[in-house]
Amino acid sequence: MKSSSNPSGIASVSPGFVPVKAIVAGKAIVCALQVLTPVLDLGIRIMIGLVFFQSGLTKIASWATTLALFHSEYSVPLLSPTLAAYLGTAAELGFPVLLVLGLGTRGAAFGLFIFNIIAVLSYPGLGDVGLRDHQYWGVFLLVILLHGPGKLSLDYLLGRHVWRTLGRG
Repeated sequence: MKSSSNPSGIASVSPGFVPVKAIVAGKAIVCALQVLTPVLDLGIRIMIGLVFFQSGLTKIASWATTLALFHSEYSVPLLSPTLAAYLGTAAELGFPVLLVLGLGTRGAAFGLFIFNIIAVLSYPGLGDVGLRDHQYWGVFLLVILLHGPGKLSLDYLLGRHVWRTLGRG
């Protein structure tokens, strides 16, 4: 029905009105994102963990080559080349396991973040592509460090158990 104030006959909506369908759709999207967030957290931890773990496996596959590289190519500050090789390999094999399991996640992410910085500083022949890779890994490690491991982690499960135990006592 047309009125004199609204000749088109289309119902007018007040400026502050949000249709109910939009609210329902928005809530559905937020709910889906809340379900997907732990999966994304786990995916990031697995991806970054694999990158560093595979590098550690490469180092132990040919230990003589690894030692030679630390003596000739990599110049890790404040450490002897042999000690740097052992510590670097241990970091690349240990921290990723903790990261993927979500156990001591922030500590593991911090350790790999520092390791990543040292790797960039210690290898002058890294190149643009290698530097970009390390930057991406650093950003993902910062996400883990600042956001935490998420619900699909041992940290989360242990934290829930500890709080439940403390709540009973």
